[in-house]
Amino acid sequence: MELFSLKGKTAIVTGALGLIGKKHCEALVMAGANVVAADLDEKKVEAFAAGLGEQHGGLMVDVTSQSSLIMARDKILTRYGSIDILVNNAAINDMFENPAMAKELSAFENYPLNAFQQSLNVNVTGVFLCSQVFGTVMAQQGSGSIINVASTYGIVGPDQSIYKNRQGEQDFYKSAAYPVTKGAVINFTRFLASYWGNKGVRVNTLSPGGVENNQNDFFVENYAAKTPLGRMAKADDYQGALIFLASDASAYMTGANLVVDGGWTAI
Repeated sequence: MELFSLKGKTAIVTGALGLIGKKHCEALVMAGANVVAADLDEKKVEAFAAGLGEQHGGLMVDVTSQSSLIMARDKILTRYGSIDILVNNAAINDMFENPAMAKELSAFENYPLNAFQQSLNVNVTGVFLCSQVFGTVMAQQGSGSIINVASTYGIVGPDQSIYKNRQGEQDFYKSAAYPVTKGAVINFTRFLASYWGNKGVRVNTLSPGGVENNQNDFFVENYAAKTPLGRMAKADDYQGALIFLASDASAYMTGANLVVDGGWTAI
């Protein structure tokens, strides 16, 4: 359907090697875009991009480094001539079920300041810098779509009860870092939408829910019970929403938060 076509458009996806980052890239490819996959591991991101097709590219990008982003911008413009879509997907989501992060440290009272600051740097400053570097190109060319990936937890506080085990013991706590930074992303979207609206640049948020990814069965059951659809997301559940926001199908939509979370925030 032509309304959803991205043929001739150039899209950059940060955090492209992540679980849904790869699916974002694949969706953009299916819609006809030239896709630039960006992530920290140069060899892996180049290999991933090569698997997408010869017209696509992979770049080593540090979203917290302005110089890294400027280099990437220049390479993209040299090869493709425009930057039409930016998917700000790169983020840190601390996973305290990992034995490396103890239950004691995940509690708010003990949460490490350096971990909080690292999340702010990637999840907020990274989105700011990517939007500034790549979005300025869009503003200058008079068109573009920026999609900032937030989260259900940018809208509501974490339900700490789903992080208990079958014995009712708290295995870990969801920290303040992720909800605080994702909430910031949602409001940054509103700022940028109002700032660049007169330049033809649309800026929207995509807020996904939790994705099933080898979590233990009890956690999946607890999470699924919180959603009207009765399940966690699959990694490709966000592809349609992403293409809608990237394409002319959403031409009169900016500053919005498209929530795709199985109904978690609806109840």
